Amino acid sequence: MFKGRWRTTGGALLRVIIVWAVSTLTMLALAGILPDFKLQSDNQDSITRTAITAAWGAGAFGLLSALVWPLLVRALLLVPALVLGLLVFFLNGSLLLIALRLIPNGRGAANPETAVVVAAVMSAVASATSTALAVGDDDAYRRRLSRLADRRRRRSGEDGGRGGPPGTVFLQLDGVGHQVLLEAVAAGVMPHVAGWLGVRPPDPDGGRGTADDAARVSPGDPADSAPGGQRPTHRLTPWRTDWSSQTGASQLGILHGSNHDVPAFRWYEKDTGRIMVSNRPASAAELQRRAIARTNDGGLLTLDGASRGNLFSGGADQLALVLSIAARRGRANRSRAGYFAYFSDPANAVRTVVSFVADVGREIGESTRARIRGDRPRVGRGGLYPFIRAFATVVERDVVVTAVIGDMLAGRTAVYADLVAYDEVAHHSGPHSRDAERVLARLDRSVGLIARAAEHAPRTYRIVLLSDHGQSPGETFEGAYGLTLKDLVRAGCGLPVSRRAERTKSGAEAREAARHAVRGALHRPEPEGADEKPAHGSDPVVLASGNLALISFPDVPERMSREQIDRRHPALLRTLASHPGIGFLLVRSEEHGSVVLGPGGTEVPVDALDDSGPLAGMGPGAADAVRRTDSFPHVADIMVNSMYDPATGRVHAFEEQIGSHGGLGGEQSRAFLLSPLVLSAPVPDSGELVGAERVHAVLRRWLREGSGPQVPLGTVSVPVANTRSDEARTAEEERDSA
Repeated sequence: MFKGRWRTTGGALLRVIIVWAVSTLTMLALAGILPDFKLQSDNQDSITRTAITAAWGAGAFGLLSALVWPLLVRALLLVPALVLGLLVFFLNGSLLLIALRLIPNGRGAANPETAVVVAAVMSAVASATSTALAVGDDDAYRRRLSRLADRRRRRSGEDGGRGGPPGTVFLQLDGVGHQVLLEAVAAGVMPHVAGWLGVRPPDPDGGRGTADDAARVSPGDPADSAPGGQRPTHRLTPWRTDWSSQTGASQLGILHGSNHDVPAFRWYEKDTGRIMVSNRPASAAELQRRAIARTNDGGLLTLDGASRGNLFSGGADQLALVLSIAARRGRANRSRAGYFAYFSDPANAVRTVVSFVADVGREIGESTRARIRGDRPRVGRGGLYPFIRAFATVVERDVVVTAVIGDMLAGRTAVYADLVAYDEVAHHSGPHSRDAERVLARLDRSVGLIARAAEHAPRTYRIVLLSDHGQSPGETFEGAYGLTLKDLVRAGCGLPVSRRAERTKSGAEAREAARHAVRGALHRPEPEGADEKPAHGSDPVVLASGNLALISFPDVPERMSREQIDRRHPALLRTLASHPGIGFLLVRSEEHGSVVLGPGGTEVPVDALDDSGPLAGMGPGAADAVRRTDSFPHVADIMVNSMYDPATGRVHAFEEQIGSHGGLGGEQSRAFLLSPLVLSAPVPDSGELVGAERVHAVLRRWLREGSGPQVPLGTVSVPVANTRSDEARTAEEERDSA
């Protein structure tokens, strides 16, 4: 025992010495390169004296970083995340200036600008060296993770043993559709996920797996019959979203079991006079409150759960970067408090900020090349977008992944985390673009990192990947027709529009139709007591949610009927339904109940609706999705779904997005669920998983299964997590015996 303890202590001391030596050499090199950074006195010290000075400086900087940096970050928790990211450099530089002052005889000096550069380089080099040493020593890495887990459990008063029930980690890959995942797996873009599915990697000679390889893997495939001869450890199940195929509706249903009365990403509520937007803190908090009141249940994560990077809490008591609590008062409840665990490590902070800057440059370069090539479709990617993208693809990803690893080391029972990087990039670059593909590759590495960390957690973990929706490509409505949907609506109502919209064919036709309709209405016999002419009322509120749009007339307290709309704006519904960029409309009718209107005067009562007619090509279950939304209290006066071309899979977003989601049509409505085979099948072989609320029921069932004995299903004889832990223990025993 004493021999092992001495070996452990000696190994740790050796790693400290190596990191110190590398930091010293880095400081010496920077002193030789940067003219404003010196480590010598005015009398030109010897090489030995200069090296000792560098060692002093490196040691002092490392000690200050370890002791002072966490306190600085905690003091700055109330600073906005983007500002904190920029302060990282300056705070690190300040620590270096202090370290230089601690060198005897004042031999170290640097101006503030140079100190920022030197501190950033030294932190990055020290982090890389420590990581390399840990990777090369499995025992050291395991001990480090174990120490972190013990420290977290002592701080929280929790106790978790490897022999206890397994925990579950749900990783949401935001916006990654079922087809996109299959293609990425087949192309070798996501090797960790491919390994779980038993899909062979691409052939170095040019051959590669196909999407069909991933799609046809079934839990019963023996190892020699699975693609590439690998035994799958996970099953891939597609699931179909609701009409509102977006994160607000899907994640609310998944985490809280109800997304009732969420007709879109944003909508107008007549009873309160406010616009609800799913990614606003106040709206997210209200939606969560409504879901809890409807289900009388706190959510999926109420039992020892953690919610990371989500719109909603899911009832978890451990929260970080959760939007629905972001508006609460108090530092502990603010969503940005989750950044502390990550930025308390200065090396993490510097690495993330450097990656942030690199991703901003990458986006600027990619968008510039797209303009030069004349890529179509294309949307503007200037302004603040490069910084917003970098925040999603770097900062949010790094912080959430670190938080999830911390949750596993703390032994939490259930963790749900959202990685939004792909969704953000695909909106502006396209869901099948090379840019989006590179983001998928980085997400796959994050999944692999979490899987490796799970091997060192105090309990086994089952990792479930899922998405909330997909994305459908296509040119924007404005790009295709030269005017926005709002312009078209205003023209159809006879209201003023911009000159640019007036000059378009659609705008001119809509305004002309409105004028003819009004003239006809003035001479048309009206029922007794009716207005002498159509009333204009207030301007309509037009809100876009991807390729779904909602039109409301705020001066009418109830949901307007088709007849009311026709009396007020005789040309509006006909103009919208006949436009080539619009697939169908949903409106209420006094005569037939709600109806769906399509091109050519098509009109189908909702009760008689099926997946043909106006909904042809929109996908299976489209009629049921429309009927369900029609029953919501806050459904808009006019619900507008864009056209969908089944041959190309394209839609028209009513926003500035060439990859969009929010309505019906194409890949946006088909998400995925990737689960370990040790868990029961999400649905029977002949069944279909439909709607976020049913996904919630599946995830809740899996959490219940975790509290009982784990019986492997199908032909897989050992649970995935147990297999990994057994392999790790076997390797450790072999090293000890050697």
